[in-house]
Amino acid sequence: MTAAAAAEALARFPTPAATQGPARPPSVSFEFFPPKTEKMEASLWQAVTRLKILAPAFVSVTYGAGGTTRERTHATVTRIQRESGLAAAAHLTCVAATREEIDAIAKSYWDAGIRHIVALRGDPPAAADGSGGLGGRGYQPHPGGYAYAADLVEGLRRVAEFEISVAAYPETHPEAPSAEVDLDNLKRKIDAGATRAISQFFFDNDAYFRFVDRARAAGITVPIAPGILPITNFAKAAEFAGKCGAAVPPWFAALFEGLDDDPATRQLVAATVAARQCAELRAAGVEHFHFYTLNRADLTVAICHMLGIRPQAAAPAVAAAAG
Repeated sequence: MTAAAAAEALARFPTPAATQGPARPPSVSFEFFPPKTEKMEASLWQAVTRLKILAPAFVSVTYGAGGTTRERTHATVTRIQRESGLAAAAHLTCVAATREEIDAIAKSYWDAGIRHIVALRGDPPAAADGSGGLGGRGYQPHPGGYAYAADLVEGLRRVAEFEISVAAYPETHPEAPSAEVDLDNLKRKIDAGATRAISQFFFDNDAYFRFVDRARAAGITVPIAPGILPITNFAKAAEFAGKCGAAVPPWFAALFEGLDDDPATRQLVAATVAARQCAELRAAGVEHFHFYTLNRADLTVAICHMLGIRPQAAAPAVAAAAG
């Protein structure tokens, strides 16, 4: 696809200013991952500091494959809530732990003031031969553990009155034998007590719209927040999308051609693409967006600005952090 054709395809999205959605700005949430080094920790806290003044509904912290970041996730999520005043949510998975161990982790979160869990099946750690890891190839329930996310949700409901979010896959989970089976799995998670679904990121809004229509027809009534991935590195994003089952439209890829060594232009293109994607979703009535920040704030701040979200220095969460 030529650059001109790509630009023509992008033009089908409305500009944020032309969006005919509700007048008030949408709510947002941000996802972070636990840092491995001091430099990465500094980057994370720079992002938290910049994003907290946008008064997100909550922020979440991921959990590594095979439970490999368990301690770092706990330390990060509790510190964010304690020091920033933001409502923090902890990712929790079924892998590498018994039910008793997971229940104890959940109770420790509750005791630390964490009231929101993102409940996931989780993926096994990558093996030396490259199997396992992202995409969950070779997943086996832990003996004595929660087998799947629906079981985990049910267990969390017995531990405490958590708000529970779960994952949804507009383009179908890579392991699911069919879209119907995947949707049935989401309904089991909701029926078990989940209060919200957060979608895997996607670049094709039509896939999200079709998915939501199918979910509503299946009796799923909870909010399904679209997951938005602002692109900082297109090659890595495309690789990640392939593992997650998210399609990358040819016109989308063409927009980033020739920008590998031009980060400034790449940032402008990425912000434009994501802002227009969000504008179309907003025009269709989406009330909440969940941003996968990759511990970076610049693109997310720009996109939120174009959605009408402005700094709220007097917001309760920020005021609490300042106190």
